[in-house]
Amino acid sequence: MTLKHIISVIKQSLNGESRDYTTGSIRKAVFLLAVPMILELSLESVFALVDIFFVGKLGENAIASVGLTESVITIVYSIAIGLSTAAGAVVARRIGEKNPDGAAHAGAQSLIIAFIISAILTVVGMVYAGDILGLMGASREVVADGAIFTRIMFGGSLVIILIFLINGIFRGAGNAAMAMKSLWIASLVNIILCPILIHFFGLKGAAMATVTGRTSGVVYRVYHLIKGNGIVKFTSAHFNFDAPVIKTIINIAGPLRCNLL
Repeated sequence: MTLKHIISVIKQSLNGESRDYTTGSIRKAVFLLAVPMILELSLESVFALVDIFFVGKLGENAIASVGLTESVITIVYSIAIGLSTAAGAVVARRIGEKNPDGAAHAGAQSLIIAFIISAILTVVGMVYAGDILGLMGASREVVADGAIFTRIMFGGSLVIILIFLINGIFRGAGNAAMAMKSLWIASLVNIILCPILIHFFGLKGAAMATVTGRTSGVVYRVYHLIKGNGIVKFTSAHFNFDAPVIKTIINIAGPLRCNLL
C-alpha cells in the first residue's frame, strides 16, 4: 500500500460519505471507520482539559471541584458509552439487513431510554450536588464553591448521554465521520466560551461553557438525523414505544456499563 493510497483512504474516511460496508474489503472498511472514531474519542478529553486549564486561574477550590465532579461524572459517561455501544450494534445489524427503517426505529428507542435515564441522573445530581462532592472527600470550602459547578454538569446529563449515543447511532450506520465532525463543533464552542463565561460568571461559567458546547454538538447531530441525507433518518413514528427493542438494547448495554465501572 503506497503513501498516496493511504492518504486517499484517510480523506475518504473523513469526508463523511455514506457507504455500504457490507461489501468490499473488510480491512479498508475497518480503516475507514477507525480513523474518525479515533479522532472523535480523542476530542472528548478536550472538554475536561479546557475546563482545568481555564479554571486553574480561579484557585485550588475550583480545580478540586472540577476534578471531583469529572470523577463522579464518569458514572454518566459509563452509562452513555454502554448505551451508545448497544444502540450502535443494533443499528449496524439493521443496516446489514438492508433495513434502514428498522435501524432508525432502534436508534429512536435508544433515545427514549436516554431521556428516562438522564431525567433521573439530572434530578439526583442537581438536588444532591453538595452531598456528592462531600462523599468524594471535598472540604466544606470546596463544597461551598463547587456545588454550583457539579449541579450544572449533572443538569447537562442528557447532552452527555446524547453526545455518545447519537455518535453510536451514526457509527452503526457507517457514518463515523459525522460523529467526529459534531464533536469538533462541540469542542470548538467550549474552547471559545470557556474563558468568556469564566470571566463573567466564575466557576459556574466553565460548566455553562461545557454544557453549551456539548449541546451544540447534539443539535448538529439531531439535525442530520431528522433533515440530513444519511442512511438513518428519524420520523415521529420511530418513537412509538417498542418494549422488545428497548429490552434488547438494555440487555446489551447493561454488561458493558458494568465493565466500564
